[in-house]
Amino acid sequence: MEFDLFTLFSFAAAVFVFWKLRSVLGTRNGSERPPYDPYAKTDNADANQEADNVVTLPGAKRNATEGEKSSNEQAIDAISGKSKSLKQGLTAIWSRDPAFEPNQFLDGAKMAYEMIVTGFADGDKRALKGLLSKEVYENFETVINDRSGRGEKVQASFVGIEKADIKAAGLSKDDAQITVKFVSQMISATLDENDEVVEGDLQEVAEIIDVWTFARPVKSRDPNWKLVATDE
Repeated sequence: MEFDLFTLFSFAAAVFVFWKLRSVLGTRNGSERPPYDPYAKTDNADANQEADNVVTLPGAKRNATEGEKSSNEQAIDAISGKSKSLKQGLTAIWSRDPAFEPNQFLDGAKMAYEMIVTGFADGDKRALKGLLSKEVYENFETVINDRSGRGEKVQASFVGIEKADIKAAGLSKDDAQITVKFVSQMISATLDENDEVVEGDLQEVAEIIDVWTFARPVKSRDPNWKLVATDE
């Protein structure tokens, strides 16, 4: 997580981020453990208010000719490698949700990761709420509030994601769950109320490794995935 020029600029930037996210992730038509601080099912009404925080993962139909593997099956094979359990998990999700595409999921997960990391650093609760499960959001909110209560703020610059790999996937009852390991780089520091650095380094690029789990109900017409668990 009065109108002035800054407000209008921020709004325009938010619209651009939303447009960019949707252009990469596409749309669907209906047919088809607490968080650490790296710097030291919502209802329909909520979904409508948070439409600018969407991680939509569309897919393609199985249209390969007989005897040939579809692009989705090829992608699952490539992502799974020698892991039979990962292949089974991704295939199980696809079987319940024909719109699921693992490569596009990964693209969306990377964009969501950057939005969540930067939103957390900025203390932007509104941006975070639409991307996190209720439990994870409450934990993030607590950290943000504690930081604010101490008069601290985070100054951060997201350098980029070096690597993102799907490590586990499967179904928990009617929920699809996918775990992704992210290796990213960021410059960040926590500043006190006098803008003195209390933790981190404003000049050093730090490597951050996160293991995050995303989930969504396969029966839901809502295509949004949410972050449901985090680990280092």
